Amino acid sequence: MSEAQDQNENSGQEPENQPEAADAQPNADALGQAEAILNEAAAGVEEAQAEVTEKESELRNDLLRLQAEYVNYRKRVERDRVAVRESAVQSVLTTLLPVLDDIDAARAHGDLADGPFAAIAKKLDTVLATHGLERIDEAGVEFDPNVHEALLRQPVPEIPADHVGQVLRAGYRKGNYTMRAAQVLVATGE
Repeated sequence: MSEAQDQNENSGQEPENQPEAADAQPNADALGQAEAILNEAAAGVEEAQAEVTEKESELRNDLLRLQAEYVNYRKRVERDRVAVRESAVQSVLTTLLPVLDDIDAARAHGDLADGPFAAIAKKLDTVLATHGLERIDEAGVEFDPNVHEALLRQPVPEIPADHVGQVLRAGYRKGNYTMRAAQVLVATGE
């Protein structure tokens, strides 16, 4: 009888366990569905974060590119501003060169020894020097075709060959730019 009881007990237990198993089955499915939903949501959040990160990176790159363009624009404008200023100063200085030639001629004839005109000429020289204008009028230096224009070649005592023997008309330069070459007599060295 013990076998029969075991069978009855087993058969009795089966109906009791079956509803629990049936309840466990939907719970397992609900848990699986919940996990699947959470996984999908997590994947969606990761995709959204990846999109936000990509967009943020793209916007950051655009901002950096715009900043670089602005810096380059500012530098170009400043460089152009300086170039225009230098060009204007050189233009004014170039128009004053004939006046400076007349002042040099007056000095050579002794007309600027004293007086108010001598003071004005001195002030003009000072103002032009502050703007960077330099005279090229030195005799005895080596002839340089970049700053000298040779008009004559003849022997000059105590001056070596291919050196400036005499400055016939002064030249001028501003910085590295020669505005007008000095007209000179070049010594032959004989």
